[in-house]
Amino acid sequence: MQLPRHYTPRWIIFLTDSFIVLLAYVLAYFIRFEFTPPRFEVELAFAFLPWFMLIRLGSFLLVKLYAGIIRYTGTQDTRKIFFTLLAGSLVFIVLNQWRFHFDDGKYYLPNSIIATEFLLSLSALVTMRLVVKFMYSELRGTGLPRKKVLIYGAGEAGLIAKRTIDQDAASGMMVAGFIDDNPKKSNKTIEGKTIYPAEKLSEILEKEEINELIISIARLPREKKQEIVSTAISKGVKVLTVPPPKSWINGELSVYQIRNLRIDDLLGREPIQLDNYNVLEYIKGRTVLVTGGAGSIGSELVRQIAYYAPARLVVFDQAESPLYELQQELSRQGMDKSIDWVIGDVRQYDRLKRLFEHFRPQVVFHAAAYKHVPLMEDNPSEAVLANVLGTRNVSDLSDLFNVEKFVFISTDKAVNPTNVMGATKRVAEMYVQSKCGKSKTAYVTTRFGNVLGSTGSVIPLFKRQIEEGGPITITHEEVTRYFMTIPEAVQLVLEAGSMGEGGEIFVFDMGKSVKIIDLARQMIRLSGLEEGKDIRIEISGLRPGEKLYEELLSNSENTLQTDHPKILKARVAELDSEIVARETEELISLFNTQNNERLVAKLKIMVPEYISQNSEFSSLDR
Repeated sequence: MQLPRHYTPRWIIFLTDSFIVLLAYVLAYFIRFEFTPPRFEVELAFAFLPWFMLIRLGSFLLVKLYAGIIRYTGTQDTRKIFFTLLAGSLVFIVLNQWRFHFDDGKYYLPNSIIATEFLLSLSALVTMRLVVKFMYSELRGTGLPRKKVLIYGAGEAGLIAKRTIDQDAASGMMVAGFIDDNPKKSNKTIEGKTIYPAEKLSEILEKEEINELIISIARLPREKKQEIVSTAISKGVKVLTVPPPKSWINGELSVYQIRNLRIDDLLGREPIQLDNYNVLEYIKGRTVLVTGGAGSIGSELVRQIAYYAPARLVVFDQAESPLYELQQELSRQGMDKSIDWVIGDVRQYDRLKRLFEHFRPQVVFHAAAYKHVPLMEDNPSEAVLANVLGTRNVSDLSDLFNVEKFVFISTDKAVNPTNVMGATKRVAEMYVQSKCGKSKTAYVTTRFGNVLGSTGSVIPLFKRQIEEGGPITITHEEVTRYFMTIPEAVQLVLEAGSMGEGGEIFVFDMGKSVKIIDLARQMIRLSGLEEGKDIRIEISGLRPGEKLYEELLSNSENTLQTDHPKILKARVAELDSEIVARETEELISLFNTQNNERLVAKLKIMVPEYISQNSEFSSLDR
């Protein structure tokens, strides 16, 4: 059935509400006097009726009770009706008491009438709205195909998901039952729907011909979630998930918020236990600078640092549009009050020096860098300029202006590098490390692998390729990578920064490495597609500088435990600061020659473990 798209006019809602309270007023008298009210009570009722309607309708107008969209009525609307009616009834009681004590010792209307009318009006106003909402939902869903849905989780979130689906027939879903890990709930029912034991998931999916499985458990271990998803996908069942309650609209779940399960949901690990006190101690009340603050890691650093109440947070980046978007995001959240947004380039020493002179940062997070491996293979000179010169500029100025702590964001590609990007980041690590002991600043390096969803990472690429119908391109069948969510990586950066005393390279526990081809296949299945039939995978061959697998430690390094189970400390050889400074200057000066072969040759001298896979370098950056 085709329903009108426009909403009910407000004046109709107002008139309907007016009629309801008038009818409740009359019914209250009939109920109170068993449908035969005495003549003097009828006269009293008519005498007070104008005042009754004035107070009731005046309160409706005051709180704009008529403004709600009835088809979307929820608990907020019910609460609004309750308190509006209650306020009016309290006014009636106050008027009664005033007349009784200060006028003629009589009431305007009996207190029993006030109570009865309140209950009748409340019931009728709420019922009217719910009936309209139900009728609209049912009519809107008429004729639509119904998908059978199984909800994993028979707790409160699962029940809310069921009720949300039941209330919105237009969703095209029909709840067939629940699955739960708790054996005490097995074979019991919730609102007429059976709770099946978790071990029978595969059987129930097939037996009940389930179309979609909704995971509605707030904290489900990653391994368990992967097992559930694998079972569902093997049966051709689409997997959805319920968002956390904090993202619900006005505390209510909408059926449109039940979204497709993303690959991030499967790769993310258990929440990190962060020592908030230690992080708070070195950030709160201080001026903090984040370079590369508009990038994937830098922007998340800004978001999390803002929660620790720095006296001032300076966000520095050359990318104008991403910086503006981050500014608008934090402004909408009311978190931009003590944030300064500065456009500039870490390669420009004078610009950076002016920034340090003006803001006098006490803590610096250096995240600015060029990170895309294939691009840096084609542009080694620019990689040196951004990753080496930029890091030298920021670290030298941190020393000059007595910054308390300098935290450098490095990468696993700096370990036994096979590409220019990794080699330049290793040189940057060496330069930062060589400053220790020669400066009052505590220099700390953090090193981790790929982050989920960052700019240029494989997941957004695969998602786009799937949306375009494929093919998905994989460089090699055996390529593996470590993955970590951006918030998780940043939490560990903050934690490592708090525990670092200077000279350390902190390595993060990245969990198990993931085969990229398995990742692609899982994303295809999560999209409801079939490899080879709906979309194919192409092997394109390793790109210049690309490794089959990533490492977090070089052959010459080993680790020490720290107080945090996910953070290890790499033990590296001490460096001669004078030699590192001289060779770094020689490397940077080669930029002027634009001779990539000489530049890469110098990188190999500085980083002996660097084995380039790129056989040729053009004389000029392309």
